[in-house]
Amino acid sequence: MKKFFFVFSWFLLSTSAILLGSSAYSFYFIAKDNSPSKFEVAKLPKIQSPQDSKGQAQLVTTVIESEDARGQIIAKFLERYNSPMKPYDFYGKKIVEIADRYGIDFRLLPAIAMQESGLCKNQNPNAPHNCLGFGIHKSGTLDFDSYEDGFERAGRELKAYYIDRGLVTVEQIESKYTPSSNGSWASSVNQWMAEMRYDDRQMGREMKNNANVMEFAKENK
Repeated sequence: MKKFFFVFSWFLLSTSAILLGSSAYSFYFIAKDNSPSKFEVAKLPKIQSPQDSKGQAQLVTTVIESEDARGQIIAKFLERYNSPMKPYDFYGKKIVEIADRYGIDFRLLPAIAMQESGLCKNQNPNAPHNCLGFGIHKSGTLDFDSYEDGFERAGRELKAYYIDRGLVTVEQIESKYTPSSNGSWASSVNQWMAEMRYDDRQMGREMKNNANVMEFAKENK
């Protein structure tokens, strides 16, 4: 009888151990299959943590994740406001190229163009390619052969005569670019830059700040 009891107990313990081991094995592989891969983690967007009016951190997604996205961000900005600069993809890439050539934030030139001319919609008929209000004086307004030439000239001179001389925020640039402004010019340019950062019109209004125009500049080696 005692022998039978030991055999029966051994059988129960062995069966329980096998069942527990099988369950643990299955749970391990289910959990492993459901865990995020390196590729999935790499696709997660960057998170900004600005402060709200009460000083509490907010989680806000920014769409600027790679250089490849920049041209499309500008293209969507041009399309959103029905700019005559078409095709939008072409000018989005072109403006990024100009920004990279002079080492400035890719959002600066389109933001100024939006403020000065509604992205080239509200133009002086005698200067149809001067979208950035550049070279306006008593004797007339400077014009260019193409939109690209206008952005090229503005990018070059903003870098040489503003940024390289220490004017690296929108408010600092305003003090020289349009000194008669009472801050409204800088406020608007900051809004457009924030809008492109988040690719969202409302976010542009809510998240604008005095942007550093070197924030998303590409370093020239």
